[in-house]
Amino acid sequence: MKITDIAIGTISIPLLTPFKTALRTVNRIEDLIVRVTLDSGETGYGEAPPTAVITGETRQSITAALCDYLAPAAMGADPSDRDEFFTRLDRAMAKNTSAKAALDIAVHDALSRSLGLPLFRFLGRRAPGQVHTVLETDLTISVNDPDTMAADARSAVGRGFRILKVKVGKGGPEDVERVRRVRQAAGADAVLRIDANQGWTPEEAVRTIGMMEDAGLNIELVEQPVSCHDFRGMQYVTARTETPILADESVFSPEDAARIIEEHGADWINIKLMKTGGIWPAEKICDLAEQSGVTCMMGCMLESAVSVSGGAHLAAARSVIALCDLDGPSLCAENPYTGGPVYREQQIILPETPGIGFTRVPVSFESIG
Repeated sequence: MKITDIAIGTISIPLLTPFKTALRTVNRIEDLIVRVTLDSGETGYGEAPPTAVITGETRQSITAALCDYLAPAAMGADPSDRDEFFTRLDRAMAKNTSAKAALDIAVHDALSRSLGLPLFRFLGRRAPGQVHTVLETDLTISVNDPDTMAADARSAVGRGFRILKVKVGKGGPEDVERVRRVRQAAGADAVLRIDANQGWTPEEAVRTIGMMEDAGLNIELVEQPVSCHDFRGMQYVTARTETPILADESVFSPEDAARIIEEHGADWINIKLMKTGGIWPAEKICDLAEQSGVTCMMGCMLESAVSVSGGAHLAAARSVIALCDLDGPSLCAENPYTGGPVYREQQIILPETPGIGFTRVPVSFESIG
């Protein structure tokens, strides 16, 4: 088995509403799509979102990474020995995790297609009868004024979403008011996850989370309360709050995950393929988490269904992934793809079709290898 062609193109999809966090505001998805072709004729697709404020990557840098380093390393190689193949990519280029992830997802799609298996069965560590082919995702409530966030929460619940991920990180008391209004609007039965996107100092995080706990807002978790580089700050917050702390931007690699686990810098870990560099290294984080009894979330950047579906297949394959934040397609105003998982509001339904499952990806591709 050999890779005979690698091609790239772009996809542009408007969002239903602007996506706002403590770090950025986005109105539409503008992502690169990668297509890999094997000598058997099977093709696979991956995706890379330019997320400069988190991964440091732009569209231009992703394109350069793929064209100048990753595609030359992958062309003609046999990806069936995954350890050897993906180690080869790591040797070709450090960092550039979104570019690697797009190629990694496309290769996994093509490999599982060639075997006639859905990707979650190709990756599976669960017995066939224990595989969950229907996942539940949350929906993001962007950081805004409290009235707007309350209205967005009512809309989300009206669409059938039971779990809301509430963006905060703009200021302690103001953030408490945002969450209080969302709780009122969503109702007592809604599950609220809070994401500060590195927006607080450690002391501010402890105060703010404490206020939410004292107010009885019943928060399931708080994601990345402080700077991604502040491991001691993560430890400080985790040790001083009752609400579970979820590490996101602090964990890109298996090495980051090992440090967070060993130093108890968080209770749980958010795995995102765009941070890890794809499915292959994400599996290594799953292994570490399983060994340590640490719960994982499968998350995503602002991505469309191609790469989000790769994450959904991994979530179905690994029992250590107990939470899903895979709402990228639900934030989009349209789904231009044919086939693949079905995104039915809060439900993600995985098909038994080979690979990730897409039969049509309406992108104009240009060969780069």
